[in-house]
Parts: sequence; C-alpha cells; structure tokens
Amino acid sequence: MVAHSALITVMEKAARKAAPRLRRDFNEVDALQVSRKGPADFVSNADRAAEQAIGEVLTHARPDWGLLMEESGETIGRESQARWIVDPLDGTTNFLHGMPHFCISIAAEVQGEVVAGLVHQPLTGESFWAEKGRGAWLSDRRLRVSARRDLADCVIATGIPFQGHGNAAEFSGILSAVIPEVAGVRRFGAAALDLAWVAAGRFDGFWESGLKYWDCAAGILLVREAGGFVTDYRGQDNMVARAEIVAANGNIQSKLHRLVAGAVR
Repeated sequence: MVAHSALITVMEKAARKAAPRLRRDFNEVDALQVSRKGPADFVSNADRAAEQAIGEVLTHARPDWGLLMEESGETIGRESQARWIVDPLDGTTNFLHGMPHFCISIAAEVQGEVVAGLVHQPLTGESFWAEKGRGAWLSDRRLRVSARRDLADCVIATGIPFQGHGNAAEFSGILSAVIPEVAGVRRFGAAALDLAWVAAGRFDGFWESGLKYWDCAAGILLVREAGGFVTDYRGQDNMVARAEIVAANGNIQSKLHRLVAGAVR
C-alpha cells in the first residue's frame, strides 16, 4: 500500500469533508437555491458550502498558506510562496441538472509549481491523486495513461464553448480537424475529472481552451505523473497563461497537438 504524504492526506481529508454535503445536495438538486454569476455560469449553495468546508481543513493544516478558490477568490498567506488552488465543484452545470459527472479539485503550489494534486468524485468516492516525482494514483492503484498509438483507436475528451464563454468558431475548426481522425470525441463537462480520466487511461487525450487555473492545476500534474504529456496549443508549457490545454499519452500527444495547432493557425 502506497503511503500518502502529509499534503495528500490533508487534501483527501478536505475533499471527503465536503463530499457528503455535495452528495446530499445532488439528491435534492431541484430544491437548491441558485444565483447567476453570468451567462450560463452558475453558482449554488452547494459550491459555497463545499468551498468553506475545504478551506477550513486546508487552513487548519497550513495556516500560513494562501488560497486561490473559485468562489471566494485569492487570499495571500504569510508564506507567500505556498498556496492551495481549489475548485470545490467542477462541473457545476452537470450538478445542477442532475448529471453525475462532477468533482472536487485541490492542488498544492509551492514556489509557482504544483507539487501535489487531488481530484475527488463525491458520488463514486474515487480519489485521483499525484505528487511530483511520486506518480499518479487512484487510491492505492498506480495510474498510467493509455498505451494506444493510433488516433483512429482513441477517444478524446474536450470542452465545448457555451453561452458567453469561449470561441465557437475556433472550437468548430478544431473539432472538424479531430473528428475524422479518432474513434470518438466526448464532452462530459468537468475538465478536472476529464484530465484525471486521461491519467487513468479512460480517455486517450483531451483538449480545451478557456480553462481557469483551478480547473486544471491538479489535472495537469495527474496526467504528467501518469506518464502523459501536456502542452498549450503551440506545443509549449504555457497552459495556464494561454488558457489552453492539449493532453495525451506520449504516443499520440504530438499527433493531437498538430491537429489542434493546424486548425487554429
């Protein structure tokens, strides 16, 4: 059995503290009080309650660390080079429509580098976690990206622009380039969980633009520690600054990247 480090133990504790409330609210989704943050960008009481529960655990464990959280923004800690990056409910629209594909994402960043990350699915209880240099894991099982070599055999995940968000024309161009080359394209609506599934070999690759840091911080580390590759659309390491990601196993990442890059030129 692999031993959890202190960071992973804290993240797991925080996620599992928030998970029961999310499960309870998911089963009563029709009764949720929901406000609108913007076009098709929802925030619910469940988001806020989960974020508060996670923040309490993380702050208690590392009181000097900062926090970057989707709902409440950034809090600078006394230890300015260390912070938690939290999405308490990635896949909020799925959640609010009663679709069981959403997750909690937590990452630990030290001196500008993500060193540990966890993606937890409250309904299944699955915890995908990774630490820099220690690999990626699903509970106590080591994760590896898929070994498929031909795009024609691959299922690729993506995120689709929606009302008020994203570049629909760019996405359409990429999709038109990718679809003829692959076995299938899926849009499940929770980027952090999609990236965790790439790390687990369930998806062979993933691309999306317009993601926030809390959507992908843990997921990028998961894919890399599972033996995959992650770049921006230009094939560089500026995924967060450019808000664009291409992730896949080593056999197909360059092929997928070329399709995406060629479509956006």
